[in-house]
Amino acid sequence: MNAPALAAPERDPQARRRASGVLLGVLVLWPMLQLAEFRPAALFESGNLKVMGGFLGAFLPPANSVEFLGLLLKATLETLAMASAGIALAFVIATPLAFAMTHSLSVSRIGPGPGRRRGEALRHAARLLLTLLRAIPELVWALLFVRALGLGPAAGVLALAITYGGMLGKVYAEILESSDTRPARALLEAGSGRIAALAYGLLPGAAQELASYTVYRWECAVRASVVMGFVGAGGLGQLMDQSMRMLNGGEASTILLTFLLLVLLADALSAALRRLLA
Repeated sequence: MNAPALAAPERDPQARRRASGVLLGVLVLWPMLQLAEFRPAALFESGNLKVMGGFLGAFLPPANSVEFLGLLLKATLETLAMASAGIALAFVIATPLAFAMTHSLSVSRIGPGPGRRRGEALRHAARLLLTLLRAIPELVWALLFVRALGLGPAAGVLALAITYGGMLGKVYAEILESSDTRPARALLEAGSGRIAALAYGLLPGAAQELASYTVYRWECAVRASVVMGFVGAGGLGQLMDQSMRMLNGGEASTILLTFLLLVLLADALSAALRRLLA
């Protein structure tokens, strides 16, 4: 009795394409790493390890004096206020632009009409404006507004509102376009207005993702507020800058722990909103 022949192992039909993609990625990435002078081995040289160890050792123990904790609480509230006000203004900027840019809410999509070219021009203008808003980093806007308004969180609020308005508007439009657009189209075909089509056709299916991304951007705004504090926009960043200038690692460690708590707060807020909108 002959033993049954072993079946030939199945070959991945996409193996060559994947291998070619990996090779191409390495060929493109390698000169970029060289141009960026990326040398991770330098981190493990004895002199550098000693410097980093001494720097990190100064972070312990974290500062916990009553006077410093009072300053930390004030700076934390200032950072949260800056990020929240900036995101609120960014939302005001982003919402109408995203509404104008969403093609699935265009009446001309259900058929030719007299306003087709006007609608296309409006969408292109909204897309261009969103590109311009997010093209300039918030740190550059903060430097500009600090010169105009002086030191303080007002410069950070305006900087966040402009840059994050562009980011929110772009992603809002993409989320609305990638959701199920059939209910909105049915409402438009039945003679409904665009705002009603948005409220009853698109938002029910996209609300969770929109809320999650908005909270994520709020978390990013908190981190950006910290960075902008180094250029005089107030908040935790300014307090961190003062601690680092005075070589007070304990205060810097406490501030970093506060950053971590703020990120955990943002994660909890995002999860609560998703459960609420489910």
